[in-house]
This record gives sequence, C-alpha cells and structure tokens, in this order.
Amino acid sequence: MPDRDWIAAEDARTRLGVRAQTLYAYVSRGRVQMRPDPRDPRRSLYRAADIAALSQRKSRSRKVSEVAAGAIAWGEPVLASEITTVAGGRLFYRGRDAILLAETEILESVARLLRGGHGAALKRTDRPAPPDAPDMRTRGFLALAARAGGDPPARGRNPLALAVEAATLLDVLTDAIAGEVGGGAIHNRLALAWGQGPGGPGADLIRRCLVLVADHELNASAFAARVAASTGASLAAAALAGLATLSGPRHGMATAAVRTFAAEAAQLGPAQAIANRLAEDRALPGFGHPLYPDGDPRAAALLSRFDPPRELAALQAAVRQETGLAPNVDFALVAACEALKLQLDAPFAVFAVARCAGWIAHAIEQGQSEALIRPRARYVGPEPEFG
Repeated sequence: MPDRDWIAAEDARTRLGVRAQTLYAYVSRGRVQMRPDPRDPRRSLYRAADIAALSQRKSRSRKVSEVAAGAIAWGEPVLASEITTVAGGRLFYRGRDAILLAETEILESVARLLRGGHGAALKRTDRPAPPDAPDMRTRGFLALAARAGGDPPARGRNPLALAVEAATLLDVLTDAIAGEVGGGAIHNRLALAWGQGPGGPGADLIRRCLVLVADHELNASAFAARVAASTGASLAAAALAGLATLSGPRHGMATAAVRTFAAEAAQLGPAQAIANRLAEDRALPGFGHPLYPDGDPRAAALLSRFDPPRELAALQAAVRQETGLAPNVDFALVAACEALKLQLDAPFAVFAVARCAGWIAHAIEQGQSEALIRPRARYVGPEPEFG
C-alpha cells in the first residue's frame, strides 16, 4: 500500500489535536487502523483515511443520531469484516489485489478466497433443472427462492457443510442464468450459453468481469445479505436478499441507465448528451465513483482488454474531456457485453452470478457473529397519542 495511505503517530495526533493516549484509544476501539512501520518495526503507522474521517467527525455536531445517520450513505464503517476493502484507490479481496487476481483466477477460486478458503473442491450434485422462464433475471430469482424455501438455517452449521452449500448455490444460480445444468468453470458455461464458446477470448473476458465484480466491500446488496444472515437465515435466503437488492436501478441495474445515456449520445452526439444532463443537474451514468476519486481500477482493467464499440468509446472520451470523470465498472460491463454482442440483460446477469460469491461470503462471516443487525429508526412522525 502506498506510503501516503499511512502516517506517523505524530502526524496523526496533530491532525486530530489529541494526545497519544487518545490516539491509542481510537485504535483499541477499532476506529483507527494501525500497522508496524516497515522501515522501523519499533514505530507504528496509522491509516490516513481513518484519521481524516475522525477529524471530519470532530468538526461536526457530536449528536449520536447525526453520527449514525452519516454512516448509512458512504459514511464511516459500521461493522468489521475481513473480506474486502478499498484502499489507496485499489480493491483487495482478503488482502489480495483484485486486479491481479483477475489475470489468473476464476470465479470459483475467488469465491473460496472470499469465504475464507473452505471447500476447495467440494460441490454437491443435487442441482435441479433451472426454472422455466424466458429471461435470465427471473430464472435467477426463482432458483434462489426455491432453495431459500427449503434450505436449513445457516447458524450453527458445520463450516465444511456451509462450504459445500456455498459452492452449490453458486452453481445453481449459474445454471439458472445459463438456462441449463452444466459442468466446468462458470465463465465457460456462461460463454457457451451466450454463443461465445468455452476457452476463447470471449470466455476470458467474461471470466475477468466475474472476478472483478465478485465483491465490493459493504455495498447495498452485501449489507442486505448480512442482515438476512444475522437472523440465522439460510445461505440461499441471504443470497436472495442480495439479489433483490441488486435488482434496483441504483445498484446492479445501473447498467440500464448506462445504456440510456449511451442511446442519448448516439442520437444527439456525446457532447450534446453530456451538456443536456449537466444543464439539468442529472448524473452521467457509468462515470465516476465515490470510492475511487482517481478512477475505478476495475473499469480500467477491463477496458484495457478489449476495444469498446465505437459509440461507447466516443462517449467515454467526451465525458473525460468535458468533466474529467473516468468510467466505472458499470460502463465497463456494458461495453464488454456490447463488444461480445450479448443479450441486453447480460451485464446484470454477470453482476448477479459474480456478486453471489460475495453475498455468500458475507453471510457466512455474519453468521459467525452473535449480533443481530437491528438498527433503530429516528422517528419523525406525528406525536404519539398517549392515553
């Protein structure tokens, strides 16, 4: 991790305006991450992002309600996890760079990494035929719902049994998306179902997409999966909660908004489409990301592997020129699926299969905790009518 992400104790105390004892208290309570200085193991370094967040918080009102509300939307971390983090503008799965993993790994191996390495080669074979529905998204919902209706609760289960169930769930969702029960690596099965043929450049691009979107810290669908898991629900129920959340237009279906923006650019020209949206204070779907101010590394890694369709490439260049924004992974997924001439709902399908690996990992990790995720609401309705 770059040195600029970690600062010395003296600098941390100066930025916060606190004594050494207070800084150590922040560390002990998990509010500031600390590590040994690689150049001098006798000294400690402190994560600059944690110090900045604390400093900002100190400058605001200290009301508990305001602090809690601020944590809901891109705010301070609200729970501990060993699975995924974004640091220094990069994405890490259990400490390993996701961009590097995408060079060699398949989704199955990344799924095992995310859930802690259990179940290296274990899969059950009780996979029924996928549901009969015309579109991939509906088949995915039906397949997970069928499992959620009958699978046992996850809490208290043997880790090896959960690992087998996790691998099976990933296969079940893949079968539903592909429309048939298949064998072999997930990316090859999807490539075959989508007319790409296994083992070719199209299959490899699908593989990279799957690895790069397998998890993304405590995103909305991962949080939904953890809420379900905290009640003791089955892994399938937690994955179904994740899929339901992913289906929203501000999450996994954001790729549809990218297509709409691209259609505007194709009709009006990129410059005019961008100008219209900026004049109306509307977002530019597919560009910019709150966690990656210098550009989404997942998008950069994907876009370096293929030539986007001409109109999308023109839109990408125009947005960069007009706003300085770089494409995010939603744009890259749409561009990749367009380059492969896949179905319109392929970007969501890729997202769903890949992210299921993350949902399951979060569900298993949450199930190891005794905590029920049950926040309180700040009531702002009519005054209660006491008798």
